[in-house]
Amino acid sequence: MKIIIIILNIIVLSSILCSNELQMGNLMGRVIDAETNYPLNNVSVIIKELEMGVYANEKGQYHIYNVPVGSYSVSFQIIGYQPQMKTDAIIRSQRTTFINGELKRKPVEIEGISVETAYFAQTEEQTTSIVSFSNEEIRRAPGSAGDVSRIMMSLPSVAKVNDQSNNLIVRGGNPMENTFFIDNIEIPNINHFPHQGSSGGPIGILNVDFIQDVTFNTGGFSAIYGDRLSSVMEIDFRDGNPNEFDGQIDFNFAGFGGIFEGPTSKKSSAMLAVKRSYLKYIIDAVDVGTSAAPEYGDIQGKFSYEFNPFQKLSFLTVFADDHNSPDQENAAENYMSHYGNQDLYQGTYGLNWRAVWNESTFSNTSLAITSSQYDEDFYETFKEPTGIPDIKNRTREQELKFRNVNFKRFSEKLGMDFGIDAKYLKHDYDNYLAETTNVIGDTIPELVLKDEIKAEKLGGFISLNYDLFQKFSTTLGLRVDYFSLNKNMTVSPRFACKYKLNIKTSLNGSVGVFHQNLPLLLLSQNEDNKDLKDPYATHYIIGIEHLLSKDTRLVVEAYQKNYSNFPVDPSQPGIFVIDDNFFNYYESLQDNGRALSRGVEVILQKKLAERIYGLTSATYFRSRYKGCDGIWQDRSYDNRFIVSIEGGYKLTPGLEMSLRWIYAGGVPYTPIDVEQSMANHRVVYDETRINEERYPDYHSMNVRLDKRFFFNKTNLVIYVSVWNAYNQKNIAEYYWNDTDQTVDEVYQWTLLPILGVEYEF
Repeated sequence: MKIIIIILNIIVLSSILCSNELQMGNLMGRVIDAETNYPLNNVSVIIKELEMGVYANEKGQYHIYNVPVGSYSVSFQIIGYQPQMKTDAIIRSQRTTFINGELKRKPVEIEGISVETAYFAQTEEQTTSIVSFSNEEIRRAPGSAGDVSRIMMSLPSVAKVNDQSNNLIVRGGNPMENTFFIDNIEIPNINHFPHQGSSGGPIGILNVDFIQDVTFNTGGFSAIYGDRLSSVMEIDFRDGNPNEFDGQIDFNFAGFGGIFEGPTSKKSSAMLAVKRSYLKYIIDAVDVGTSAAPEYGDIQGKFSYEFNPFQKLSFLTVFADDHNSPDQENAAENYMSHYGNQDLYQGTYGLNWRAVWNESTFSNTSLAITSSQYDEDFYETFKEPTGIPDIKNRTREQELKFRNVNFKRFSEKLGMDFGIDAKYLKHDYDNYLAETTNVIGDTIPELVLKDEIKAEKLGGFISLNYDLFQKFSTTLGLRVDYFSLNKNMTVSPRFACKYKLNIKTSLNGSVGVFHQNLPLLLLSQNEDNKDLKDPYATHYIIGIEHLLSKDTRLVVEAYQKNYSNFPVDPSQPGIFVIDDNFFNYYESLQDNGRALSRGVEVILQKKLAERIYGLTSATYFRSRYKGCDGIWQDRSYDNRFIVSIEGGYKLTPGLEMSLRWIYAGGVPYTPIDVEQSMANHRVVYDETRINEERYPDYHSMNVRLDKRFFFNKTNLVIYVSVWNAYNQKNIAEYYWNDTDQTVDEVYQWTLLPILGVEYEF
């Protein structure tokens, strides 16, 4: 807190001493047709607050030079297209800011009603359950520390479980049900210390300064995406600066590092970001040992070569390494059930070719490889060391991926997405799980897993977007997927529609089937597991969207998800395997597990048109499952209700305050069986009361202050954030303390000050 007070004093003093000279920056970008990616010329590009602008050239490019530093909104307008407004265009001293416009064709105007400028992204492919965020909205969000996953915690679709985790629990689902795409390349996990077979982790990998915008699809998504039950996150990386070399040094919650970008030829540019955690070095400096200090880092890069405005080739790399080695004493002090060594490596490397063939046709084609390596040895904390690990994990995962997505517009009313995606998987396992007891106290034998699995996945899709008449549009999609490991072929029909009551209000609906293959880590543990059916979910969504003003919208949606074919264990009839642990000894699994999730969500979102922005949301939902015992139970992430308020105010062009407050119902838990835990010297839960109790309700407030300094040739951003500002003690879990033979409480983050510094040169 003393450091934060010093930083606040520096901010005030720097504001007084900062040069009064008028600093300038530049604004550049490209304007394209939102459906076909075709460059649009003669588009009027205007900085609203300054009433200065230019027209895009024949390549769709525009340049506005010598713009005073500050925060602006940029409008894009041309006859025949829906006007678009992009907020949060931050102009910095002697730097170039890139803002692209994606304009949607405008239908014939309804007589007597003028067309409003679009502040919110709209697509014909998906009419429901979609939210978009810009780079600046992610960067400044309180409680996110620039982490793209944590900003989603303010949405009603995402359950609130634990501050220490980035897990996205979407509409009563599970972290394994999500996937991420960066520039048409699938990234299985965007977090450090990834959860194997799933999408979660504690700390994000992606550098927010690479991100142009993010679109989060939380249900009813298009047929162009498959093999996921709940959500798809689409992330667009910007290109590096093609005109000059820029650099940036960062210091924040995730670590310290830098960004370097610039032209590599007349037609190409590149950018590279590196980051390293710093906690280990602080502990080394004060000489208190390193056993409690996780260490991690990442490298991200993008190289772009533009043959012409219609053809571009880009190369993407995202790599991360994670290391942790808590000793037995430290594990006991921090309520950890296991200690040992952990070395993890994950990387995705890929090419994407964007080709605009003509004014009505374009395609995106990517070829990528993802590699993951898990080297882990864990020992039980409250057990005499034997030198033999209780859990050994030596996993090597490789996936070669090809994806082709095409769009063809046949007429003003009819368009079509179509394409294929294919994967070749090779997973090598050399794993061991010592004899132990499961969560309900039953003895399970040791598990030795030595296997090499090779499999192929192939999918094809088509999606037709048709405007039946002026106010009514539909999307009809179909996916077919094949998985060679179990010879499963699935068919996934999807349908969505939108009816415009008027220019400001629309009714939206969708229904569809979504299949997903089970994780190979689970399928490989028993030969019979490979015969399990693929789980699937049927989504039913209906909603209404209303523009209260040009920059404010209200969305109300109701949904239901019916799940089938989930794996369940007859020896643990009340346990839902997917919510428990993938790597466990399941002697014989069945695929007749079911689940059900339904709820109502409300979102009120205001874009930064003037000085105030915000997002308020609320939801009430239920998420349940039925195991082998035939009894419906609450799932582990069932908050039931969540209320979130997030927003900010720009005091001056360079000074901004923001906050986020979340209140959520406590999630279910199974009480600990004290007698059995004492007898087994490890936690044993009461199988007669599975998920019958609930943790106390969760609530917390995060506040943040951002200050920008614009110097003659450089820029500085300093932000101070306080997580859980009023120091609420939210319980993370009830823990079996075998040393004291008691049930103890483990808390989520209490008051946590965060400092961030970004220096641009």
